[in-house]
Amino acid sequence: MSLTPEQVSLHNSEKDCWIIVNDKVYDVTNFLAEHPGGKKVLLKVAGQDATKQFNQFHNDSVLAQWGPKLLKGEIGSAAGSVASAPSDVVAPGDLKNAYVIENEGLQEGEAFGEGLPFGGKYQVYFIDEVFLKSILFAKKKLIDPYWYSDWYTPYYNDSHRRLRAFMRSFVSKEITPFCFEWDENKKIPKSLFQKAGAVGILAGVCGSPYSPYAPCAPPAGVKPEEFDAFHEFIICDELSRCGSGGVLWGLIGGLGIGLPPVLNFGSKELVERVAPGCLDGSKNICLAITEPYAGSDVANIKTEARKTEDGKFYILNGEKKWITNGIFSDYFTVACRTGGPGMNGISLLLVEKNMPGVSTRHMPCMGVWASGTSFVTFEDVKVPVENLIGKENKGFKVIMHNFNHERMGIAIQATRFARVCYSESLLYAHKRRTFGKKLIEHPVIRQKLANMARQIEATHAWMESLIYQTTRMEHTHQMLKLGGPIALLKAQSTQTFEYCAREAAQIFGGLSYSRGGVGEKVERLYREVRAYAIPGGSEEIMLDLGIRQSVKVAQFMGAKL
Repeated sequence: MSLTPEQVSLHNSEKDCWIIVNDKVYDVTNFLAEHPGGKKVLLKVAGQDATKQFNQFHNDSVLAQWGPKLLKGEIGSAAGSVASAPSDVVAPGDLKNAYVIENEGLQEGEAFGEGLPFGGKYQVYFIDEVFLKSILFAKKKLIDPYWYSDWYTPYYNDSHRRLRAFMRSFVSKEITPFCFEWDENKKIPKSLFQKAGAVGILAGVCGSPYSPYAPCAPPAGVKPEEFDAFHEFIICDELSRCGSGGVLWGLIGGLGIGLPPVLNFGSKELVERVAPGCLDGSKNICLAITEPYAGSDVANIKTEARKTEDGKFYILNGEKKWITNGIFSDYFTVACRTGGPGMNGISLLLVEKNMPGVSTRHMPCMGVWASGTSFVTFEDVKVPVENLIGKENKGFKVIMHNFNHERMGIAIQATRFARVCYSESLLYAHKRRTFGKKLIEHPVIRQKLANMARQIEATHAWMESLIYQTTRMEHTHQMLKLGGPIALLKAQSTQTFEYCAREAAQIFGGLSYSRGGVGEKVERLYREVRAYAIPGGSEEIMLDLGIRQSVKVAQFMGAKL
């Protein structure tokens, strides 16, 4: 319905209250009592354009959540569409067609995204008579890497650009508007797994080549045979734009590290039994390595599995701690001791939740609330020998093979989260006024943004370089040459994330200390830094490993040290 400001102005009382936000008209009469700031805040702008006030205290996800229920029309045109809440059941049909790929940025030299400095086009104009390089605002308002603008790149082709556009649409529609709600509820809906599985996203985070057990081909018309590490990078990076480690880990955290060992080292029977359900979203899997007694010190785990006398089963006993997705997983890829002490006595078993003796309980943590972090106990669990992943007592090699993929995933997410902190800060600095001028006009704020940007861009460039190596090197060479650099990258990315989260919190001030509202993402990401700096190998161990392994490789290759 097309409306005029004059028509809206007639609805200006507690019993009939309309407001205008971004040229859309909302009837908030029945919402007055639910407004977190109280009804008087809304009544002060009843019948008026409240865009400025809304943008000062809220983000777009609020409109995505409440808009469909309150929308009456639009100023000067027909009512527009607003993001609707996700359904509990995946609709039949081809979901890939439900996510519109915008006709921009699909070819080399074309810009894509929101156009913020350090990853997009910008325009120059005056603000309060101060010359600034400012931004072209768009609905999602997030910065992107350089290749999203009209810069040239040797790493990406048109299939990557199509996938990028598809993922942008999927995340904007299905995930970002609901992150706060899901994180507060400490769970994500099952329908999200099913939707992500139905379009090939879940299969896309389990490494390349693309799994033949996926329910469909990769998204955006990418052919399975052309799917590479950069396609996986794009999927993970675009998912991370949601700004919630909890939602991200809830969706792909266990899958991305729990299923690859099965795919790469499991028997054909085991893979056929487990992989299809995990990749279509009907089943969940997690990786269970960390224990109360051993974290980064994997070689000293104590959970043990002893074979029965007939050799048909392992009897598993032990405890695992901080297991991502453990509370809702159907399968556990479990590291256990089947032999002597140290790394040469470790095996991997695929344990099923319905096996007697398996129990899980939720672990309240500082951050990543929706990830299902759990304490898992195994008490005399009878595991068939057919569930052995790889060879007995050779599981440590499988774990090490998996670590490069896990650590690169952490680096991708942490770097994008650093970008989210930066972009949220940049946008806020352009609308918040202190001492008579906008925050962006204060040199100290520009310095903070500059230091954030330089670290993000340096980390991203290093990350692309290492990903490129994975597309060229044989797996044996990757194990030899890339373990050290990826360990250092993991530490670099999480330290960059921590720096940006801290500086973003300083720019947002008190808004970064309260949950929800304009500072929602910054507050949440600040709590989630430790979830990236510690898992997958703590920063201290990564830094030490990076140097030790790099020196060892150099000596092996003939360096005189």
